[in-house]
Amino acid sequence: MTDPVPHRAEIVVDVAAIRHNVRILKDLVSVDGPVQMMTVVKADGYGHGMVEAAEAAREGGADWLGVATIDEALALRAAGDQGPLLCWLSAPGDDFAAAVAAGVELTAYTVAELDEVAAVGDARVQLKLDTGLSRGGAPRAEWQELFAAAAAHEAAGRVRVTGIWSHFAASDEPTHPANDAQEADFREALRLAEAAGLDPDVTHLANSAAAILRPSSHFDLVRCGIASYGLDPAPGVSPRLGLRPAMTVRARLLMSKAISAGDGVSYGHTWLADRDTTVGVVPVGYAEGILRAAGNTASVWVEDSLRPILGRVCMDQFVVGLHGELPRPGTDVVLFGPGDLGEPTAQDWAEAVGTISYEIVTRLGGRLARRHVDSERVDADINGADLEGTPT
Repeated sequence: MTDPVPHRAEIVVDVAAIRHNVRILKDLVSVDGPVQMMTVVKADGYGHGMVEAAEAAREGGADWLGVATIDEALALRAAGDQGPLLCWLSAPGDDFAAAVAAGVELTAYTVAELDEVAAVGDARVQLKLDTGLSRGGAPRAEWQELFAAAAAHEAAGRVRVTGIWSHFAASDEPTHPANDAQEADFREALRLAEAAGLDPDVTHLANSAAAILRPSSHFDLVRCGIASYGLDPAPGVSPRLGLRPAMTVRARLLMSKAISAGDGVSYGHTWLADRDTTVGVVPVGYAEGILRAAGNTASVWVEDSLRPILGRVCMDQFVVGLHGELPRPGTDVVLFGPGDLGEPTAQDWAEAVGTISYEIVTRLGGRLARRHVDSERVDADINGADLEGTPT
């Protein structure tokens, strides 16, 4: 498989897959009536590139975009996005004025935070409630105080309360009792908000897993993050929806060589050859976000075959077993991709190292180049490079 660009290693993101996934998810949640779709593009689009992922999501029908921080929101505005945009993670002293001026909707967890936003004036604010995750959001004992303060600020014209929302703790486990309890609490919170005089435009609770598995939690809007990138938020539980992983991670083989029976591989010799064999060196490591735990557990794809990672992953490189073969330097190595050709997927890597696919894709970076392609435009990628021979 030829490499059309001279990168040592790269992340290739197919924006057509993101568009496709957003369309599928929006159609799914709208079966029983219109539900708005928020595509979450925080953390640099879950490692896929925030601006490019956002553009693809909008093209796929995303009504909203969601980010964690004001900086992320302002970066999207600077890139030209003008649609509904919510951010939800701020600290005292953050630049709320810049967010308000850019038309970004802010989230308040506490009365103090709401007061700070209201001081800017003319702000669009959503209220986040803790219904059982015990993370961000107003705890139950403070709901009525928050609603009263929000209603007062709204009556004074300082804010417009556009949304009320919360977040599931265990939506990837459909039978977990927390799901019913959180949904019931959220419905109670909405009744209290209404009694306080609030009439938000949207209410939302469902993340990717709940969007797929729990229709009762859809309310006015769902927030889809990992599923938008084609990765399963509830492996082994979700139905097949036709989602397509958007990310492929590739490198070029640095060298291959023969080793003898009894030779150890990489630091600490945690892998010993039980026979004469061959190995190859792949020039990426934990500085690029490759988990050190992948040593002796994960596999990669070389010349149409799965090859195990041998020994410890190093800062800049790792070693793969080549089963007696000696591929030429520059041979394509796929760490993970959609799985269409038999290559490992991000989920395979997650299972190999005992984590979730979210961590696999979001931690990548360092010296990895990132290139965006569009498989619906087969003649060129969106950065202008020839696509011939490129896995998407």
